[in-house]
Amino acid sequence: MATEFPSTARVVIVGGGVMGVGLAYHLGHEGWGADTVLLEKAELTSGSTWHAAGQITHSTSSFGLGKCVDYNIGLYSGGLEAETGQPVTWHGCGSFRLAYTEDEMDWLRHTLSVGRSLRFNIELVGSEKVRALHPFYNLDGVLGALHTPDDGHVDPTNVTMAMAAGARQKGVRIIRQCRATNITQLPSGEWQVETDKGTITAEHVVNAGGTYARQMGEWSGLQLPMTSMTHHYFVTEPVPEFADLDTELPVIRDDKKVSGYIRMEQKRGLIGIYEKENPNSVWHDHCPWDYENWLFDADYDRVMPYLEESLNRMPIFAELGIQREVHGAISHPPDGNPLIGPAPGVRNYWCCCGTQIGIGWGPGLTRELARWMVHGAADISMRDYDPRRFGSYATKDWQVIKAEEDYCLRHEIPFPHFNRLAGRPIKPSPLHDLLQSKRAVHEEVYGFERPRWFARDGVAQEDHYSFNRTVVDTLVAAEVKAVRETVGIMDVTAFTKVMVEGPDAYALLDRLTANRMPQKYPSSSEAVGGQTGGSITLTHMLNRAGRIELETTIVRMAPDRFYLVCAAFFEQRLLDHLDQHRTGEDVTITALSDTWSALSLNGPLSRDVLGACTDADLSNAGFRWLSAQEITVAGYKIWAFRMSYAGELGWELHMPFAACLDVYNALWAAGQAHGITDYGSFAMNVMRMEKGFKGAGELTNEVTLAEADVLRFARTDKDYLGRDKTLNTELPWVCAYLAIEADGKTDGHGGEAVLLDGQVVGSTASVAYGPTVGKVLAFAYVKPEAAKPGTDLQVIIHGQARAARVLGEPAYDPQSVKPRTDEPVPA
Repeated sequence: MATEFPSTARVVIVGGGVMGVGLAYHLGHEGWGADTVLLEKAELTSGSTWHAAGQITHSTSSFGLGKCVDYNIGLYSGGLEAETGQPVTWHGCGSFRLAYTEDEMDWLRHTLSVGRSLRFNIELVGSEKVRALHPFYNLDGVLGALHTPDDGHVDPTNVTMAMAAGARQKGVRIIRQCRATNITQLPSGEWQVETDKGTITAEHVVNAGGTYARQMGEWSGLQLPMTSMTHHYFVTEPVPEFADLDTELPVIRDDKKVSGYIRMEQKRGLIGIYEKENPNSVWHDHCPWDYENWLFDADYDRVMPYLEESLNRMPIFAELGIQREVHGAISHPPDGNPLIGPAPGVRNYWCCCGTQIGIGWGPGLTRELARWMVHGAADISMRDYDPRRFGSYATKDWQVIKAEEDYCLRHEIPFPHFNRLAGRPIKPSPLHDLLQSKRAVHEEVYGFERPRWFARDGVAQEDHYSFNRTVVDTLVAAEVKAVRETVGIMDVTAFTKVMVEGPDAYALLDRLTANRMPQKYPSSSEAVGGQTGGSITLTHMLNRAGRIELETTIVRMAPDRFYLVCAAFFEQRLLDHLDQHRTGEDVTITALSDTWSALSLNGPLSRDVLGACTDADLSNAGFRWLSAQEITVAGYKIWAFRMSYAGELGWELHMPFAACLDVYNALWAAGQAHGITDYGSFAMNVMRMEKGFKGAGELTNEVTLAEADVLRFARTDKDYLGRDKTLNTELPWVCAYLAIEADGKTDGHGGEAVLLDGQVVGSTASVAYGPTVGKVLAFAYVKPEAAKPGTDLQVIIHGQARAARVLGEPAYDPQSVKPRTDEPVPA
């Protein structure tokens, strides 16, 4: 008897690949299974999942992704089959990632350090260990390898079917041969999913459409950036040398020579290639709806150099024929990271798509998405995966350019601060061309071009990549010195800038922020002692789980007008948080980032420079610390905020785009007598680390205010979203501020293991050398007993243990005298 088609559900998932089924499985485990429906237009796995090669590795330098792959390997290697009774065909053969150069060795050393923090079974070995476990691979030129013996590969269809069985056991209904044709939001806020079998109304809808996800988003007016790229792997004829092997050979990841992977496929060989030039993108407008179990003809010309080298590296394949060619499409977002989380600008539309490594990453990421949907927060930082990290600048043409760039980088060394240059500039600030001519090296942040550092003293105006210190660190130290001793100026136009105004603006913000709201406003009757500036407050917005959504500065410009500033990549998150938590308040929310610029002027001589350009009284009496005033510079009315992320006397200056160049030029001219210097984000990061200021790397969705050790910014005498959970929670970890022994060469990059008495107690979040204080500084999340000031720890940097100590105060200007002073304070 046919089951009646459902008319309602709490959750409708559209797409039956490993991502959609993985989410259904995990929603079941979070208690929502009985009211979740999954729709698949054909058969489960028939899009991109079925043709995946199925490898998975602990060899990742991403802390959050490392948690996901470790969970996935545990699921594949026994947990899922034991739970569901369905076979998954796990091959636990282990793997090696090879290194031919010192840069690759440094990458493996850093990955080893991250792996130690996650307690992986991971080891850096020489070529003799590789040869002992894989005698057939040509190791000429190999310097070393990362051995991850718990790795393996799995049948993608079997895994998906097993998770589908697990989802059904938890009450999820899976409907195959049911194509969704439209998704629209009703006036009630619910989602209407139209299909060729009927219509379902749901509280939540999930786009797990794989290669269809972008065009599905367009049904709902959404721009979901991703492009389908085609990837090859080849299966050889049976390999005679494999016939008598008792154990399966480890997977080899050879990034430099093969640009891919080589493994056994039963008694055959499998070669996967990500070519580093002339990539192939398809379906720029839309994926054909009849795309099921679809493969493209092999393009041997495109991959031949790498295929030839793979035969050189595996000589036992050289005389064999190719028995199977697999050339299928995979989704690539512009930066290579999946789209996991809320769609921008709407409520309860969730993305579970854009995943180029679905088998390797999928179950772990879908578990986090399920937790986000059900409980209000994921348990790993989702910043790199949040679909709202892209803005309207991410047009289709730009998506293709960036996806092709990402594909070519798939097997390149992921250097720290790697600068992806294709498709840029897409959102230049008004100062971009001028700063470029002054030898700025820019980075892209939410589309904006922001200066990283300035090439001086004959250094090339280009990125210098390494896991160790480079000449760039010397230049950045000089920028820091200039700000600390004289004055520096930085283009911070990329900051998110949002205006919230209206009769209920104060009330809305007050119940969404943990700190006390700014009370004074310019020329208000509340102003005392002649100080007429509007108040400035640093605060945090939380989710219902009591964890941090974002940190923001709030400036009170008028009784009912508030100006919010936060990190560039949180713009849409901030807009959504404000809009989706309105309960009838009369407020207007306006994004100003694309029309307003900002400059940061810092240093003991900043008052002299700004004072030469304005008639405003910049003394402590006339312009108090953490206050805002509208002043005139270069003939323009602009807003000046007395605040400093550098920990110095300073101002942030905010203004319309049209004013920025003239204001900058006026300040620069006035600064000539004082040795003014341009500086960039690298110096800004160093200075905030010297001051012990936490940033986006520490203030994530996985921690409460107590865990982040920022309760001084939380009030206990007011109610706000997430209050009880952020104030009343056990502390499995706490953010500690560390000084680490410096070796003059390598400082660390985040994710490194932290040890107490030889035992792993946490990991670093941010690391930087502070040239002013002569110390490597870090923030690290560690067990509470390891976070006490004065505690001696060790940090594993590039595989080596370094002495570290927990600091109880900022390394630089611990009493914060410099930002508040009326007179220059010696550095």
